[in-house]
Amino acid sequence: MAFYLYNTLSREKDEFISAKPGKVGLYTCGPTVYNYAHIGNLRTYIFEDVLKKSLEYVGYKVKHVMNVTDVGHLQSDSDEGEDKMAIGASREKKTVWEIAKFYEDAFFEDCKKLNIKRPTVVCRATEHIDDMISFIKDLEEKGYTYEANGNVYFEIDKFKDYTKLANLSIDELEAGSRIEIDPNKKNPLDFVLWFTNSKFANQIMQWDSPWGRGFPGWHLECSTMSIKYLGENIDIHCGGIDHIPVHHTNEIAQSEASLGHKWVNYWVHGEFLVLDGGKMSKSSGDFLTVSRLEKEGFSPLDYRYFCLQSRYRKQLVFSFESLDDAKKGYKALKKKISSIIGEVNDNLPVDNSKLETYKQKFIEHISDDLNIANAFTVLNEVIKDNQLNNKEKANLIEEFDKVLSLDLMIMEKEAVNVNEELVNQLIVQRNEARKAKDYSRADEIRNELLAMNIEILDTKEGTTWRAK
Repeated sequence: MAFYLYNTLSREKDEFISAKPGKVGLYTCGPTVYNYAHIGNLRTYIFEDVLKKSLEYVGYKVKHVMNVTDVGHLQSDSDEGEDKMAIGASREKKTVWEIAKFYEDAFFEDCKKLNIKRPTVVCRATEHIDDMISFIKDLEEKGYTYEANGNVYFEIDKFKDYTKLANLSIDELEAGSRIEIDPNKKNPLDFVLWFTNSKFANQIMQWDSPWGRGFPGWHLECSTMSIKYLGENIDIHCGGIDHIPVHHTNEIAQSEASLGHKWVNYWVHGEFLVLDGGKMSKSSGDFLTVSRLEKEGFSPLDYRYFCLQSRYRKQLVFSFESLDDAKKGYKALKKKISSIIGEVNDNLPVDNSKLETYKQKFIEHISDDLNIANAFTVLNEVIKDNQLNNKEKANLIEEFDKVLSLDLMIMEKEAVNVNEELVNQLIVQRNEARKAKDYSRADEIRNELLAMNIEILDTKEGTTWRAK
C-alpha cells in the first residue's frame, strides 16, 4: 500500500518513495537547549514521532537523526536578537555548558513522558564544529561565500532556487523576515555561516577557525550533521512551519550549493499550537510546559491524546478546557479497553483474516498523510465489533498502539479512583473471614468492593482483583 505525505516543496500530497528500498533517512530539527521545551514545541515532536512510528509500522527501517543546538543561537532566525544560550546562563547564574546539559536532559525527560521514541542519532552542535568549518571551506571553494567585517556570509544570489521551499518572491521573503539592516550584507537575505565579529564582544562559546575565533551560524549545523549521518540524499526533513521561510530555506541553499544536487526529497512541516492570544513563544517568558500541565492535574499522555485528535498540518488551539475534554475522552477510551483486556480468554481462537482486515484499514489511514483521526475511528470500530472476541480485540489494540503510543494496554487502576492500599486490606480481611468460616462477613466485604467498582477473582493461586 502506498504511503502519502504532504510535501512542502511540491505543495502536494506526494507518494513517498524512499531513496533506498525499505529504509528511510529522517532528519528532524531538535531543541535549542537554553530553556524548557514548551508544549507548542512538543506538538511538533509528537507529530514527528507518529510519522516515524507509522513508517516503521508499514515496514520501513527508519534512521532518525536529530540535532541538539547547544551552541550560541540568536533569537531570530535571521542572525538578529540576543544569544539564547547566554540568556539562559545569565538568567540562572550557570555556565552555558551547565545550561545546555540541564535543558537537554529536561527535554528528553519530557519526551519520555510523552512516549516519544528517542532518535537513532542525537548529535550536538558543539561536538561537530570541525565538520561545520569543513562545510564552510567547501562552500568557499565553490564560490558561494564572501567575508565582510570579519564574518563569513552565504551569498544567496549565487543560488538560483533560493525561494523554492517558501514559494515566495525575494521581496516577499524580505518583507516577512523583518530583518534589521546589516550594511555588511550584499543582499539583506544573505546569512552568516561563521561569526568572528558579532555584536557580542564577549561571546562565551567560541572556537578557532580559518576566519578567526568565533562561532557558527545556526543554519549550518543542521546541514552539516544531517549529511554526516544520513548521506547526500535524505528522504524526509521535518520541523515546524516557522522554519520554512528562513531556516529551512537557508539549509537547502547551503546544502545543495555544496552537494551540487537535490538534497531532501520530502519536506514535512507541523502547524502551530496556538493560545487565544496567538502562537506560543518562549521570548514572551510566559509559556506552558509538560510540568505545568502535570501541576494542573493532567498527564503527559492526556496532552499526546489531545494532539492526536487534530491533523498535524492544522493549527491547533489550546485551552485547559479543551485539554480537559481530551482527558475525559482518553480516560473513557482507556476504561473501555481495560474492560476488554480484563476479560481476555487466552484459550479462544484468533481469526487472522479478521485481524488483517482491520490492520489494513489502520494502515490505509496512517498512510494517508498521517490521518490519525480516521485511525482512531478504526480503533473504535474494533472495540465495538461484536464479531471479534476480546483476545482478537486486544491483539489489534496492541498493534495500533505501536503508532499511537498511548499506553492503551496498561490498565490504570487510578483511572477509576482505586485506593489500592484499602482494596488490598479488604481482601486480606475477606480471606481471614473465609478461613474462620465467617462467610457472612466475607460476602459483606465482597459487596463493599463491588460498590467501589472492584471485582474479586478467586483462583487456585489466590485472590486477585480488577477495576471494573
